[in-house]
Amino acid sequence: MKITKIMGLVAGAALLTTTAMGTAHARDQIQIVGSSTVFPFSTAVAEQFGQKTSFKTPVVESTGSGGGMKLFCAGVGEGSPDITNSSRRIKENEFKLCLENGVTPVEVKIGFDGIVLANSKAGPELSLTREQIFLALAKEIPDASGKLIANPHKTWADVDPSLPNIKIEVLGPPPTSGTRDAFAEIALEGGAKEIEVLAAMRKADKNAFKKVAHSIREDGAYIEAGENDNLIIQKLEANSNAFGVFGFSFLDQNADKVKGATVNGVEPEFENIAAGDYKISRSLFFYVKKEHVGVIPGLEEFVAEFTDEETWGEDGYLADKGLIPLPDSERESVAASATSMVPMSF
Repeated sequence: MKITKIMGLVAGAALLTTTAMGTAHARDQIQIVGSSTVFPFSTAVAEQFGQKTSFKTPVVESTGSGGGMKLFCAGVGEGSPDITNSSRRIKENEFKLCLENGVTPVEVKIGFDGIVLANSKAGPELSLTREQIFLALAKEIPDASGKLIANPHKTWADVDPSLPNIKIEVLGPPPTSGTRDAFAEIALEGGAKEIEVLAAMRKADKNAFKKVAHSIREDGAYIEAGENDNLIIQKLEANSNAFGVFGFSFLDQNADKVKGATVNGVEPEFENIAAGDYKISRSLFFYVKKEHVGVIPGLEEFVAEFTDEETWGEDGYLADKGLIPLPDSERESVAASATSMVPMSF
């Protein structure tokens, strides 16, 4: 380990230690980074928390899941965030980085969200299978002989004649986004598994299969639109033939402007995601830095507010914003673990 890194860790630990002992002033406002998908939920809780308690309203920034993890796992101290939101579970390499930098994450699973392919309400209807999504957006697909070739499909009708004869143009999140990770894993990989030659590849070489299944086109059919979902909505309104990839909660909030494509015959609706019938869905999380508990005022109380039934329960205010609640027994278990600040194990 480099000397500068060691000195940084020692300085951070010293800062927190002296703060906890009362010989220094801790930052008095919770700082939260991470997922753009979890951002509206976290913001709603932060606003309620600021109104209901004597603590300052936490500052919530949308940096993307990957960007948030990088900031969160960089170390401890007042210059680092206390919580990071994530629309996918922490990766093994991120967890290891946290531990190497003296960060002990407390994992809080908050509910579920669907990933949708949506377009303007003025645009065409789209009913897709996961296989068709893969064939439209994968960087390479197998030809008739089973050989992998650069994706030749220019229109949705090229993928399947039953689909609209319009250019494939999909606006979606960048690689730092948890939504992008989940879309690749659930939608694209799910579709790749349904193609016989790729299913055989998966049995023979899982790493090779995953590389093919998760690689998205770079020829203009898929356009990285950053972490700003509002910008995607604006572009979809301007181009009724384009589609966007984002979370169901954002579709729900903009139902007057956009509509979601049917996937495997199932509409992206609250009830269908909650029942597990809509197959492109994922879990949402936030992670608390245990070293900051008792040092940064309000952390324990914020977690208690987030895991309160009136917040994340079936009739809680987050359900009104599109969060799909965890089952009752799981909410009870997660809440107990979170409020006790039990360190996660990978």
